[in-house]
Amino acid sequence: MTVVGVIVAAGQGSRFGGETPKQYLALAGKPVLRHAVEALQATRSLAAIRVVIDPAQRAAYEAAVGDLGLLEPVAGGSSRQESVKRGLESVIPLAPAHVLIHDGARPFADPALIGRVLAALDRHDGAVPTVPVSDALKRVEGEQVTAAVARAGLHRAQTPQGFRFRAILAAHRALDPAAGVEDDAEVARQAGLAVAAVAGAEENLKITTAGDLARAERLLGAAGEVRTGTGFDVHRFGPGRALKLGGIEIPFERGLVGHSDADVALHALVDALLGAIAAGDIGHHFPPSDPRWRGADSGQFVLHAAKLVAARGARVAHVDLTIICEAPKVAPHRAAMAARIAALLGIALDRVSVKATTTEGLGFTGRREGIAAQAVATIMVPR
Repeated sequence: MTVVGVIVAAGQGSRFGGETPKQYLALAGKPVLRHAVEALQATRSLAAIRVVIDPAQRAAYEAAVGDLGLLEPVAGGSSRQESVKRGLESVIPLAPAHVLIHDGARPFADPALIGRVLAALDRHDGAVPTVPVSDALKRVEGEQVTAAVARAGLHRAQTPQGFRFRAILAAHRALDPAAGVEDDAEVARQAGLAVAAVAGAEENLKITTAGDLARAERLLGAAGEVRTGTGFDVHRFGPGRALKLGGIEIPFERGLVGHSDADVALHALVDALLGAIAAGDIGHHFPPSDPRWRGADSGQFVLHAAKLVAARGARVAHVDLTIICEAPKVAPHRAAMAARIAALLGIALDRVSVKATTTEGLGFTGRREGIAAQAVATIMVPR
């Protein structure tokens, strides 16, 4: 059965405060929205994913998830319900059997939870993950507790919520926008659809306040162990080539000699990433005897290593790169190198360190015969 995902990320996050909508804030080095998208992609059950956005935030959207192979985003409406409706209308040409509707500010939906939602659609028109309310409930007016509310049978609804596509599309089309219904399970219920409750997860939180974001950071920190990998590489200078270093081209009279573009800095970084997950070295994955890699952009190698890290369910927490040479001067290019590396790894710029040093005229770098680089990569691996 064809399943598509619709992720709602058009809100301004007014309850969170600040100029940046919460779905684009950094969580463990990646935008919250990227976590939400990758959570759906990890199920491998979806044929496509479309995100509903505020067109004014298009640049933030592209920076967050523009490299993940998603459908072209669509503009949201004046309410969440209108945004969902527009998202559903936009995927009609895909003729899906089922749809998952997810909040762009909910980063921790795991494959097991999503599997429970999809499995329920074999017997129901819709399914919503829920968590029973365990705290005592009170009705409060101003600062005064006015009544106790029985919690028996009460659950908190989460996303992604799953539906038979044509049924939920018809329900949204039929709903009066003035009704103020913001939950898709309630849209379905009011249309007479049968909606099942499946087990949600406490950690599947929605980020609404700064406290939620801090809790999410703590959850990620507690969910894995730290691993570190190191890399070291050397390339000698030679004539007739541009100098590639740290993913960018640097004006210099000589380039570096190598089978690929000989970017010594990125090669050291690749080995550090591979070392952190015990996946061999760059020569194992991209042997210099293979003509496919002749003159290749070393950014490809970094992307490959990053995908291997992600395939382990891990994330890159920080990378630290040291370039060792007498010339050229690295300092004027450090910011551009760091930005390129951050983009390749899909992490925040403040998680990338690029430094440079000399050997005080000693050794082959001191004699200006080449450049060396060493790198350290720190990753978080699920327990």
